[in-house]
Amino acid sequence: MEIIQASNEGRQTSMGLVYEQFIWAFLVGCTFISVLSHPDEAAPKYTFLKEATSAPQILTYDYIVIGGGTCGCPLAATLSQGAGVLVLERGGSPYTNPERINIKNFGNSLVDISPSSFSQPFISRDGVLNSRARVLGGGSVVNAGFYSRASSTYIRDSGWNETLAEDSYIWVEKKVVFEPLLMQWQSAVRDGLLEVGVLPNNGFTFDHLYGTKVGGTIFDKEGNRYTAADLLEYADPKRISVYLHATVQKILFKYNTEKRRQQAYGVIFKDALGVMHRAYLSTQGKSEIILSAGAIGSPQLLMLSGIGPANHLQAHGIKVVLDQPFVGQGMADNPLNVLVVPSPVPVEVSLVQTVGITKFGSFIEAASGLSLGHSWSERLQGIFEFVSNQSGQPSTFPPEAKESVAETVRSLANPILKGGVLLEKIIGPRSTGHLELINTNPNDNPSVTFNYFKGPEDLRKCVEGMKTIIDVINSSILKIPLRQHASPSSNRLDVALASEPEA
Repeated sequence: MEIIQASNEGRQTSMGLVYEQFIWAFLVGCTFISVLSHPDEAAPKYTFLKEATSAPQILTYDYIVIGGGTCGCPLAATLSQGAGVLVLERGGSPYTNPERINIKNFGNSLVDISPSSFSQPFISRDGVLNSRARVLGGGSVVNAGFYSRASSTYIRDSGWNETLAEDSYIWVEKKVVFEPLLMQWQSAVRDGLLEVGVLPNNGFTFDHLYGTKVGGTIFDKEGNRYTAADLLEYADPKRISVYLHATVQKILFKYNTEKRRQQAYGVIFKDALGVMHRAYLSTQGKSEIILSAGAIGSPQLLMLSGIGPANHLQAHGIKVVLDQPFVGQGMADNPLNVLVVPSPVPVEVSLVQTVGITKFGSFIEAASGLSLGHSWSERLQGIFEFVSNQSGQPSTFPPEAKESVAETVRSLANPILKGGVLLEKIIGPRSTGHLELINTNPNDNPSVTFNYFKGPEDLRKCVEGMKTIIDVINSSILKIPLRQHASPSSNRLDVALASEPEA
């Protein structure tokens, strides 16, 4: 009976799920992403998908998976083929209102800060606005829907079984991945990348290859989003139970005298009405608790359960189960920089499809069709102010940075601004930070520090990536007089810093 921490960090996740999370905002050093949720609308896709309020007080399963995200869903589906599996997801269902996660609503969905939204905003100690997925399907419900396989080098270095990895990719792709329909903006960026030397042209491929490629997408031709939750179609419905709005409070441990160590044997979770439930591991055969609560939630829950730095746990009145100083350390975040190319005419709606994979360590990506009207910019400013007030931490923004945010928001308050964007993302940042508890409430965000660009190598990759983007803008296929395409109040290109959780 073990506790295993599953992870969906970085670009190469278990079961071949490789979704790129597109998190950005027009705020200096800030980012936010969310999707609207309506948990009261009953529209479950599976018979085994239920609200936690309907769960018995005591449950017993072979496997307990904490977190139904991009890692938890495929893992639970696989395990259910031979064992009883319980999935506890703190968020709601993406099936309640599928129109809300359609590609055409991607921009508007970024501004939801309600308690029932599919993402939970937080501000890092660095002052960067960010968010955590809070929905069955995890980040695949709120990201830009880009899909790519891991590189063959990564697979070998990770010690994966290459045949099993290949089979797993196909297993995923059958349910949730499509070939995108490339239109004008994405095609122009592809040709621009090739012109400036991001070679070769790899065409459409799921494979991770240096050069320019068109990857997979989890949006179909009608713009409907498919997510990791759809992989539960592989599950045995008689052997799996998935409870929504089930917030795990702590993992239960007892001392095993025979093995002379602490042993996980169950969890306590709370439903939407505040009622506590207990789920225990079966004592027959193999049984495990699998912690798959995301980059933020997994270390947070370990600490709340008594595993972490002893002094820190004791300061919060938590009984120490295991003094493990490395819990919460090594937090990393993919910095993402956005260059906006405004357009006086509508541009087609597209999320990440064309990608330049450079040898110097940056990904160059493209999206288009954003609509940033007055109401959108007002709500964007409201998000920043709301999360700042809710963070429980002193503001790390200097006055000049706050004024820059206000100026940027004001510049967006013009009539509809549409255009394309080019994004630069650093591969595997070396800059790392840490996570600490603020309190013992699992619903609240912990304190997170990422130390963006602390490592000079990350800064070098950033500069090289932005230089490449500027070269693409100046390529023959994309070179446009800025005066024709600038926003009404400014003849400039807008650049914003954003980020993508990795660790």
